[in-house]
Amino acid sequence: MRHYINYGVLLALKWVSSLFYRVDMTWIGNPPADRWENIRLVALLHHTSLFEPVFLGGVPNSFIRRAAFHGVIPAADKTIERPLVGFLFRMIAAHVIPISRQRDNTWFEVLRRIDPDSMVIITPEGRMMRKNGLDSKGQPMTVRGGIADVIEAIREGRMLVAYSGGLHHVQAPGEHNPRVFRTVRMNLEVLDIESYVAELMKDRAPDQLKRAVRDDFERRRDENCPFEPGQRPAPNGDGHGSSSASASASASASASEK
Repeated sequence: MRHYINYGVLLALKWVSSLFYRVDMTWIGNPPADRWENIRLVALLHHTSLFEPVFLGGVPNSFIRRAAFHGVIPAADKTIERPLVGFLFRMIAAHVIPISRQRDNTWFEVLRRIDPDSMVIITPEGRMMRKNGLDSKGQPMTVRGGIADVIEAIREGRMLVAYSGGLHHVQAPGEHNPRVFRTVRMNLEVLDIESYVAELMKDRAPDQLKRAVRDDFERRRDENCPFEPGQRPAPNGDGHGSSSASASASASASASEK
């Protein structure tokens, strides 16, 4: 019964999103015809707002149903503890697991919940980007190693990488009232998990997987996110994760003009 309630909540969120927002989604490369099928992992890059469920307006009901019945979502414990927001977050997937953002029992509980039918939905950066391009502690928006743990746990099937354009123009962290009738943008890419790992690790030792995945996801974020003006993560200072910032900024600007 709980799964059907989750499904109803997600359909309602999709309907509300469709009323107030235009969702512009673009596929990278040549995705298969059944691009929404056999998705085991959804990785949302460029996490900027708790209003990211507005992207539901652009996804099919079959994907929403899978999240309701088989979704596993790690969510920050401080988000889950909020009275209204926490309640809504608990209703958007089969398993919404509060985590402390440390590699502790809360994170291992996420990994334990992954079974052959699970679809894990995760924000690999692990925290939201503020308006200055940094996280709440003033640190660069790097990708954390937990995404590699999930990839290792799943091993096969498809990964959907969702590149958000950023939602500060809808609602930035710390703001209470969202702005409506905006366009939200996302680029999507489907990758075979087994092939992805094999290609990434062909010249690396097995113990380098976590760093390799982190570096690759930061590169993909910087190259593939359809950034809204002023919503690009700040450089790290050592060039890591932002080495192509100028080039990709120009590319994003060109894309937004088309």
